[in-house]
Amino acid sequence: MEHSHSNFDVIILGGGGAGMMCGMQAGQRGRKVLIMDHAKKIGGKILISGGGRCNFTNIGASAQNYVSENSHFCKSAFSRYTPEDFIALIKKHRIPFHEKKLGQLFCDRTAQDIVKLLKSECDDAGVQFLLDCKIDSISKIESDRPGFEIKSAKGTFTCQSLVVATGGLSIPKIGATGLGYQIAKQFKLTCVATAPALDGFTLPPQGPHAWSDLSGLAVDCTVTCKSSITFRENILFTHAGLSGPAALQASLHWHPGESIWVDFLPGRSSFAWLSHQKRAGSRTLARNLLSEAIPSRLAQKLCELALPGDDPLVRISDRDLEAFCEKLHHWEIRPAGTVGYSKAEVTRGGVSTDELSSKTMEAKKVPGLYFIGEVVDVTGWLGGYNFQWAWASGWAAGQVI
Repeated sequence: MEHSHSNFDVIILGGGGAGMMCGMQAGQRGRKVLIMDHAKKIGGKILISGGGRCNFTNIGASAQNYVSENSHFCKSAFSRYTPEDFIALIKKHRIPFHEKKLGQLFCDRTAQDIVKLLKSECDDAGVQFLLDCKIDSISKIESDRPGFEIKSAKGTFTCQSLVVATGGLSIPKIGATGLGYQIAKQFKLTCVATAPALDGFTLPPQGPHAWSDLSGLAVDCTVTCKSSITFRENILFTHAGLSGPAALQASLHWHPGESIWVDFLPGRSSFAWLSHQKRAGSRTLARNLLSEAIPSRLAQKLCELALPGDDPLVRISDRDLEAFCEKLHHWEIRPAGTVGYSKAEVTRGGVSTDELSSKTMEAKKVPGLYFIGEVVDVTGWLGGYNFQWAWASGWAAGQVI
């Protein structure tokens, strides 16, 4: 479709989950819709999500699973488009799926099933696509019929409603750009500072916070940040620092300079266990006893860092043992940073929710301009929550554009 000029009711910038959900809803209402994307194919982020199986929603998704400067903003969209609504769409298309854990739903086959579902719904609703198309400029048309003009490498297009579904800055290798934030700033909308999130932590190469010698080791633990936000899942030690689900979840709430706290023996009292062994006269080395509960390389590292010597349990004073056990359950780690946008699953921050209607996603100051999905300052936990925001915010805008 190489039109030099074409007029649409709705133009959506971004052929990802939010953009296609919005497009199919508007198309079903009889609107003439064009989805534009600079990528050569639609749904790039969907295809790589969930290890290629797309964790497409979470059955427990609610406002408490999201980070935003306004924690109430997402409630309106979520109340009107729920995980059950998307599951109904999955069933309509006969896509087999399963719950992995903690309410996370995945495709049995591949993430391609989700892209096909969205494309098929868009096609049925008459939505047109224009891919591999770079946008040169966007301007507001001030006339008796206001709207927007988009100049692109493939011609000039006009529309009444313009929807920005461009995503965040995460994973630039599949095409992420800052276009959505540029558009917000062009129209004088406030943006909350962005940062990579659901991302691994980097740790200093030397000193008490250096753990690179444990690279490849995974352990079940809890990670706490902000003194009260706690996640229990695996952490994975890497050559650069910490990864794994619990670390990724914590990164969403973490800011530079802050510490995180790790409980290496969640759900049990290490002091009750080890002091009982000590009273029984155990001459086993502390690190060997600890290896019964956690991987031996980790046990050795923790003992090296937090016990005065490599002694049998019976020779460790009660005071030293109690201090050691306290630390096992509340081990402070101060990350140097996160890996960055190249690996981060999402972008925290974005277009301020103060600028948008929670019911329609329309910019309050710019009638006809909408922002949906990851470009907005609503960021979900790991586990299907960000897709549910894409579906719900896309659906909400799709009802009114």
